[in-house]
Amino acid sequence: MNTAEIDKKRCKACGLCADACPKKIITINPYAESAYGRGCAEVSDGCVGCGTCAVVCPDIAITLRSV
Repeated sequence: MNTAEIDKKRCKACGLCADACPKKIITINPYAESAYGRGCAEVSDGCVGCGTCAVVCPDIAITLRSV
């Protein structure tokens, strides 16, 4: 089984992944630290590893990892 993992060094909190997530479990945390300052995507429990978020991410900030 896979789950999405966000690279905080690449994420700029654009929200495309949150919009594309079919389970709606990716959110943008405006208080999370990232390389771009404040704001970063976060994945909640329940990710099914479909990879839709990784496909739409313009900054290649999302990868799938085996759990």
